[in-house]
Amino acid sequence: MSRIGRMPIAVPAGVTVDIAENNKVTVKGPKGTLERVLPAEMEIKLEAGVITVSRPNDLKKMRSLHGLTRTLINNMVIGVTNGYEKVLEVNGVGYRAQKQGKKLVLALGYSHPVEMDDPEGIETKVDGNKIMVCGIDKEKVGQYAAEIREKRAPEPYKGKGIKYQDEVIRRKVGKTGKK
Repeated sequence: MSRIGRMPIAVPAGVTVDIAENNKVTVKGPKGTLERVLPAEMEIKLEAGVITVSRPNDLKKMRSLHGLTRTLINNMVIGVTNGYEKVLEVNGVGYRAQKQGKKLVLALGYSHPVEMDDPEGIETKVDGNKIMVCGIDKEKVGQYAAEIREKRAPEPYKGKGIKYQDEVIRRKVGKTGKK
């Protein structure tokens, strides 16, 4: 059995979950509303403030969808209550980030500043050399943070670039001169 798929999801106070036909799940909470159409094969039940997900049979596809469906619903519930945040660090001489309205402007050693518009439902904050990407949809927060990092990924010699706060860069030794 799927250990993750069998775990029940407790719905906190102030959160409403609506399960429509074709497994369209809508989660409303203090931070906003999230909607998602989940695999139709899975059976999603809401009883007494607890959501359970069950699968029809033990085919490989059903087993993999079981844990996925449960995790997606859980991420929606956490998103509308607490929200998600990814923190990126900008390292390097002359590398900096700043906000201009809804735009994130990055100076990354290119001949031009890199401008990025915040997607809908995502908010970025800049604090010194840190960029905070916040939102209620875990997938969108992670995707936008990855797009920011992609503009100048950290290099292995000096560690310059944009990296996640908890990311460890494997450093390489530079070249040595001849004598």
